[in-house]
Amino acid sequence: MKSTYVYLAIVGSACVGMTIAGLLPEERVVAQDEVAKAEVTKDWPQWGGDSKRNNTPTATNIPTSWEIGDFDRTTGEWQKEDAENIKWVAALGSQSYGNPVVADGKIFVGTNNGSGYIERYPSKVDLGCLVCFDEATGEFLWQHSSEKLPTGRVHDWPLQGVCCAPYVEGKKLWFVTSRGEVRCLDTEGFRDGENDGPYKDEEFTGEKEADVIWVLDMMKDLGVSQHNMCSCSVTCRGDILFVNTSNGVDESHIVIPSTEAPSFIAMDKNTGEVYWTDKSPHTNILHGQWSSPTVAELGGVPQVIFAGGDGWVYSFKADKGTDGKPELLWKFDGNPKNSKWVLGGRGTRNNIIATPVVYDEKVYVAVGQDPEHGEGEGHLWCLDPTKRGDVSSELAMKIEGSQRVPIEHRRIQAVIEEDGEVAVPNPNSAVIWHYSTYDQDGDGKIEFEETMHRSIGTCTIKDDILYIADFSGLLHCLNAQTGKPNWTYDMFAAAWGSALIVDDHVYIGDEDGDVAVFKLSADPDDAEPLEEINMGNSVYSTPIVANGVLYIANKTHLFAITEGGE
Repeated sequence: MKSTYVYLAIVGSACVGMTIAGLLPEERVVAQDEVAKAEVTKDWPQWGGDSKRNNTPTATNIPTSWEIGDFDRTTGEWQKEDAENIKWVAALGSQSYGNPVVADGKIFVGTNNGSGYIERYPSKVDLGCLVCFDEATGEFLWQHSSEKLPTGRVHDWPLQGVCCAPYVEGKKLWFVTSRGEVRCLDTEGFRDGENDGPYKDEEFTGEKEADVIWVLDMMKDLGVSQHNMCSCSVTCRGDILFVNTSNGVDESHIVIPSTEAPSFIAMDKNTGEVYWTDKSPHTNILHGQWSSPTVAELGGVPQVIFAGGDGWVYSFKADKGTDGKPELLWKFDGNPKNSKWVLGGRGTRNNIIATPVVYDEKVYVAVGQDPEHGEGEGHLWCLDPTKRGDVSSELAMKIEGSQRVPIEHRRIQAVIEEDGEVAVPNPNSAVIWHYSTYDQDGDGKIEFEETMHRSIGTCTIKDDILYIADFSGLLHCLNAQTGKPNWTYDMFAAAWGSALIVDDHVYIGDEDGDVAVFKLSADPDDAEPLEEINMGNSVYSTPIVANGVLYIANKTHLFAITEGGE
């Protein structure tokens, strides 16, 4: 039956429509999915392309080699004559961590104010910026500028800028500012000569300024206290916008100043009205909360999946909730119960910065910590999202005589064995597989390359082949159905971003500024890159493809890459 659907995906569109119409309803859904996969991806309107967050666009003739060219040391101007397969280059700030998004003929990137595009904000003024460029030419169009919070680095780390990606739909976009605000903008800015929001001050309505439609200040209105920065790439289902608030610890890294503030919220994307809030991580937040939500219909139920700063994954019904509260479907502890949180990354317990990914009705997520905490023990999980309740792999119990009494989750360590506490298998576990270490060469020893380390990147999966990079510089290639490793490759530099799979190739950037290009393959013979191209500066973001163009942002510039640079 599967081969029939593949055939349907490649025949003419009229014939496909007639054939699909004759199928049973459940067959029609599968067939339509196959057709959609065969269509060339146009816009890439949010982090991961859609709310399932799997970075696998469809395109052909995407370059696997290029040269970025040189930049004039005095003016900073790009010297195109020395480049190969580069369509255009746009200057970003001095530090760029936001992933590019492409929609409405424009490209939107989070960065800082290093380029000083706005006259009233010269480059010496530190801002969080969302910058908009023309998709065809790379011309700067407009910028949203967020002045730094007066509280300083505890809430708004210097020079970090906007570290998330927006969600774009039609002529509107939604994003989280570095000041802890959710904002809705007009994608045209003020270039269309119209003011779409209530903000009338002429200082903010120049042609190169952002046109703000509405604002929710999560610090002021919800009591949130983000740690270091607020960073969430929002997503949407219908008219409901989902946001991780980034609520975290204070400068002591011990006290959570806003334990009653929400970690997760659902909003009306049209008005900014808050439908529901949830504070599940509560007093167990370890550090910050910088993950992004994922939305999919799983087991016939629309689910929004949040990764919490306590190291747990939470799934709620993706609707408006009831009386300001969501319906919790399941929750999962991403850490072994005996793992311990130690300040500065010296422990074995992790929070989750990566975005959960949905593939083949399964949820994939890795644990990790702030990159400043360095390398450490990691875990990658594949979960069944049709389970309900506590679906962790283990349960924490206290032994009292002949009885085992459940222990409520604790922030520092869930199970302290010397106190008579134990971790027992959970009969309701949602774990399909777990990857931490695997003796690939069968020598009875676990080597560096046979270990999953902390990761802040997401999984990328196609044809049951899963790729994920960790912060120790390893790119892991696994079987997405079983979790068995196919191979690992040492990039010799930390990876902050995630892999791109397109045109049967895999692209991944690293902190040294190298982008490695692999053949999409589970064969260990393909574990060496076809090309390794240096981008001239660290690549903290994830490569994307939209409308047949490959986009890669390094620390200071955005590159549009095409065959022949056309």
